[in-house]
Order: sequence, then structure tokens, then C-alpha cells
Amino acid sequence: MKKAAIIMGSKNDLPKLTGAIDTFKKFDVPFEVHVFSAHRTPEAASNFSKNARANGFGVLIAAAGKAAHLAGAIAANTTLPVIGIPVDASGLGGLDALLSTVQMPSGIPVACVGIDGSTNAALLACEIIAVGDEALAKKLADKRAADSAAVLEADKEISSMQ
Repeated sequence: MKKAAIIMGSKNDLPKLTGAIDTFKKFDVPFEVHVFSAHRTPEAASNFSKNARANGFGVLIAAAGKAAHLAGAIAANTTLPVIGIPVDASGLGGLDALLSTVQMPSGIPVACVGIDGSTNAALLACEIIAVGDEALAKKLADKRAADSAAVLEADKEISSMQ
């Protein structure tokens, strides 16, 4: 199974990434967590992304706030799928990071989840890896079925109150 990477622009972003970490653990997806800055450590970020495929990664998640150039900087140096997580790290509610993450130039795609959406980023990463892993695909399908059952159970509870 290919590994996933969670790359954050600052260690201050770590609390916002627990959903991704927990999701990878739940689905037994191997992963690494790193801190690289698009602005303060551009060479380290570039080297990591340039070598990610050779180092066994199948998908990269990049989380950053404010100017949020990390996902784009990572994507510029690899053809692996990159998922951006805009982080709410300013007085703008994360909108600045969202716009910085989704507004990529043609030819350098970055997938983007919602602001502080680390669980969805990890689930999307698992789906990408599951394209070549039937066991992981089954785990994801089982989760969807369980989520559906929970909603229908909640509906029954609410409907019975009338």
C-alpha cells in the first residue's frame, strides 16, 4: 500500500490535523507527518515533493493558513495527487487560505477540501490509494454504509417524536 503524507506549514497547524491523523490510523493507511513552509523552507518542501513518489507515497496532503501557498508549492514539484487543506489561522476565518489553495494556475492541479477539513482530506486520500487496494476500498464502503445507517437511525428517532 502506498503511503500518505500530511505536510503542514507550521507546527501550530497540528491541532487542526488530528482528524486526518485519526482517519489514517482508523483505515490502517501508512502515513508520515512533516512541517515544511512554502516560504521559510522552500528547498526542503521542494525536495520532499520531488522525491515523494520514489519514497513510496501515493498522495500528499498540504495544510496551511493565511497565504497558504504550501499545497501549490508541493504540487509544482510532483505529479502525485495533492490535497490542500485551508487552515483558519487569521482573522479572515480561513477564507484567505481557501482562496490561496483553490486558485491554482492551469497545469498544476490541487484538490481542496473545506476550511479545517482534515478528516475529509484523509478520506479523499484513502479513496485515491484505494483505487489500487481492494481491502481499503471495502473499508471505505463499510464506513459509508455505517454512516448511512446512523443517519437513518437518527431519522427514526426524530420521526418517532411526532
